[in-house]
Formats: sequence, structure tokens, C-alpha cells
Amino acid sequence: MTQDTKTLNTDNNQLTSSPTDNDVRQRFFIEDSPVRGDVVRLSRSYAKTISQKPYPEAIKRLLGEMLTAASLLIGTVKINGRLSIQLQSSDSDSLLNWAMAECDQDGIIRALASWKTDTDEHVQAWENMTDAKEAFAELGATGQGVLFINIQPDNGEPYQGIVERTHDNLADCLAHYQKQSAQIPTLINLASDGLQAGGILVQMLPRTVEEAIEVEQNEDAGIDDDLWTRLSVLTRTVKAEELTTLDANEILYRLYHEENVVAPDPVELAFGCTCSREKSEMAIEQIGEAEALDIIEEQGGTFKMDC
Repeated sequence: MTQDTKTLNTDNNQLTSSPTDNDVRQRFFIEDSPVRGDVVRLSRSYAKTISQKPYPEAIKRLLGEMLTAASLLIGTVKINGRLSIQLQSSDSDSLLNWAMAECDQDGIIRALASWKTDTDEHVQAWENMTDAKEAFAELGATGQGVLFINIQPDNGEPYQGIVERTHDNLADCLAHYQKQSAQIPTLINLASDGLQAGGILVQMLPRTVEEAIEVEQNEDAGIDDDLWTRLSVLTRTVKAEELTTLDANEILYRLYHEENVVAPDPVELAFGCTCSREKSEMAIEQIGEAEALDIIEEQGGTFKMDC
């Protein structure tokens, strides 16, 4: 066992060397199996993200799920760069215009959303929503709205995948996308309570050629054919409040304490803004001189931009 990994300690009910920081992505493996996964917990980084704008409660929770999902999914791709999830409404009557969340390879996260507040009815409608699924539903009925996964390597061509709107929640749509596009069975659970967010992703990677031959030639090869079924049942038992309040290692223990779990050191996650003077100048140039002058007049002789 290398020094940067740890295994489940069934005597004290936790993974050894448990981190106390809840802004982490904790990778884990089931030893001697093709199963891998990640647990993400967001606290201060999530709070900082949603403090940037007066988001309605339902959008706060949706952004929490999106940040968690982006932080989980970037762990499944081998790039130096960024992965973002974007939701785009295709219905002009939708109260949610768009939302995006991003995580880079260093664990820096951010998120933004645009929503309608043009009328008192819009404001009242948002005040009546308290759940991420309600904000997600504002994309339109199942099959409507557009979901994207954008992968932007630091060096290389960007990639965009279109996620089919197969379910009424983000987690199941993303799990379906992983299974259909990468042909990898995937379980994803996401949760957000407006203060904290968390989630878990578990994947069953394809067996190597050597493993497949060994299984075919030897029925006693030590391959646990029931493992994925067992893990699927266990993973679905995790409660939303556990994902948002428990330490990542406590979640792993509660779910898989009878399995041989190996966990490398966690990756810290933190909010990071990509605003800069240069980007602000470019934005002003894009809106044009006439509109910029109008804004200056409205703001009493100044042009103010915030995060």
C-alpha cells in the first residue's frame, strides 16, 4: 500500500486519515475490481459561488447539483483543462434562461445562471420553488431544453457532448449520457440543500483483455460478478441529507464498509472567479460604443461591472 492511499477502517467507523475539509473530491476504488468512483462535498466553495447573485432558492440548489456534477465528471477524464455543464432553455416561456457550472483539473469551481424576473408573476413563481428539480423543469418538458458537457483542454481541441434529456433530474440524465456515450455503466447521485452540496459517482470500467480471458478460462478466477449489482443497490440507498452533511469518507464507510475500498488523497475544491480587466474590456467592446455611453449616462458618468 502506497503512502498516499488509505483503506476502510472498520474498527473506528471511518477511513483512516479522514480530511476535515468538506470542499473535496475523494476518489475511491474497490480493490481488485474494475470499479472506481468519486465523492464530492461542497461547503464554503458553494456558498461563495451562490453569494455572487441573489439567486432564487431553486436555482441555488440546481447550481449546487451542477457544481457537484462538474467536479465529479472531471475526475473521469484525463485532461489538463476545464469541464463545464450547461443547461439552455429552448422555450421562450421558461423562467430559467440558462445555467452553467465548471470545474478545472486543479479543483477550481464556479457557476452562473440567468433567470426571468421581468414581472411580479415571475418573481412569485420563483418564490414558490424550493427544489433543484423545479428549476431543472423550467427547461421544459422531458425531451426539451438542451444540456451540454463541454471539455476544454489547456492544449488541444475542445469537445462538446449533447446530453439527452431523458429524466426529470440532472443526475439521471448525466448517468444515462455516460452509459450511452462512453459505454460505461454509471451511477450518479446529487444533492443540494441551498447551503451545502454533495454527490457520488460510481463506474464499472470494462474488463481488460487479460481479465476477460481469465474469466472465460477459469470460473474460480476471483472475479466478483455480483459486485456491480451489489454496489448499485447500496449506492441508491444514500440519502440527500447524507450527501450534503456527512464527510466524504463517512459516506464511503456507510455505503461500502463490507468492500475493500482504497482511497487516494482527496483533491481540494475552491471557488475561483475568471473575471479580469481584459475580459471586462472585451465585454464593453462587444456591446458597442452607443450602448456603453447609454450605460455610463444611466450610472451617473461611470461604467461599473461586477463579478
